[in-house]
Amino acid sequence: MSKQLPVVVHVESIGEVLFRSDQRCKRLSIRLKPLEGVQVLFPPGYSIQSAIEFVHQKKEWVIQTRRKMEERESGFTIFDEHTPFRSRSFCLKIEKSERSDVRLFLYNGVLKVLYPAHLPVTNGPIQEAIRYGIEEALRREAKRFLPFRLQVLARQFQFCYRAVFIKNLKSRWGSCSNVNNINLNLHLMRLPDHLIDYVLIHELCHTIEKNHGAAFWKLVDRCTSGKARELDGEMKQYRTRIY
Repeated sequence: MSKQLPVVVHVESIGEVLFRSDQRCKRLSIRLKPLEGVQVLFPPGYSIQSAIEFVHQKKEWVIQTRRKMEERESGFTIFDEHTPFRSRSFCLKIEKSERSDVRLFLYNGVLKVLYPAHLPVTNGPIQEAIRYGIEEALRREAKRFLPFRLQVLARQFQFCYRAVFIKNLKSRWGSCSNVNNINLNLHLMRLPDHLIDYVLIHELCHTIEKNHGAAFWKLVDRCTSGKARELDGEMKQYRTRIY
């Protein structure tokens, strides 16, 4: 049996849809991912015409789901050669290259991304590779810096905690468990130093005060020279995810 090549078909009210066979597929499925559009996957040997009819049957669902996806896409940063990005220890540099894949290098304070010259940098998989590279570089940086800085602040303000974990948290900069394990978001490395310290102090205060009551904010105020609310307001300028 000859291999089925991907086919792009214009579907009314939806636009271009990519149809492709995948040996891992057990059944027909529709996939929508940010920056990649609408794709239909089906087992080898499946009729493309039947796949197109399936999309027509699911048209309303596709339109609604794509609308939600487009709302997410509107908040995405599209990284290119001119996008400024810097953490505490590295900056981002994106370059075209005569190659067939995306390569990432982190050396001497630069995260270099080389992508195929025959593809636009806005290509979905290229953007995903850039984000992956940034997050892995941030993870390394966070593991080197955050546990040590947390220890310094804990000693300075006389807090005790059990363990610290670096994670890629979706909606929080940090958290403190009931047994005083502290989780810190690797994206903290994108913040100014004084805000990194604020988040660490915030979580250290939770080792004593488990909620956000008056006693908690009084404690945070004592550790931040009365700037707790000011720093908390400043944090709202930043997001926990790279979009």
